Amino acid sequence: MPAGTQRRERLRVVLHVLYLIFNEGYVSTSRAELQRADLAAEGIRLTRLAHAFLPDEAEVNGLLALMLLTDARRPARSGPSGELIPMAEQDRGRWDAAAIDEGLALIRTGLPEGPVGPYQLQAAIAAVHDEAPSAEATDWPQILALYELLLRVSETPVVALNRTVALAMVKGPRAGLDRLDALEAEGRLPGDHHLPAVRAHLLEMEGDHEAAHDAYEVAANLATNIRQQRYLRARAAGLTTGHTPE
Repeated sequence: MPAGTQRRERLRVVLHVLYLIFNEGYVSTSRAELQRADLAAEGIRLTRLAHAFLPDEAEVNGLLALMLLTDARRPARSGPSGELIPMAEQDRGRWDAAAIDEGLALIRTGLPEGPVGPYQLQAAIAAVHDEAPSAEATDWPQILALYELLLRVSETPVVALNRTVALAMVKGPRAGLDRLDALEAEGRLPGDHHLPAVRAHLLEMEGDHEAAHDAYEVAANLATNIRQQRYLRARAAGLTTGHTPE
């Protein structure tokens, strides 16, 4: 086994690869279906192996918790035809309670030990979502506070965008849109569909349906997953007909 700095760096790379494997399974970027359960399961299996070999590594613990808490929502993420169902509209009774319990147990044993890393913080955010009995009951102030901490240890464009969503849920859509303008001016996430998708959602929350429609169309044109494209175009169409997709 490598030691010292070399060991830490190699572990960081291994965990990042496992994270990417799981994410590709959770939202496929190259297949017609929304998610690849087999690939997500493989990411979890390999992370379990890492956790078995390195049970005292807080970030291994955090990554496994993050995967379990995220994958727990998979049964409710798509409808009968494979269509995407966003978290706010999911039937939480279909979430995997056993996976949530295991993820929460990992957080309880791992968070108090040593410095808190990005996977632990992401797991804590996922836990707040999973523990909420409904979308309306989500503790957004706590999620925003966790994203503030996450930005200090992992100042990435995706984290900054997610923090913007939390900000909008706490302080209103205008606060989120102002922050989105700043992120766009900084050149964050160029060519990524998530930024215009978030903009569309916040504009819809604010009541500007015409601008939201255009932003949804921009996001759909940038999305690489067919199911996401269809969902975003359905949202755009719903704003012109007055009926958004269920």
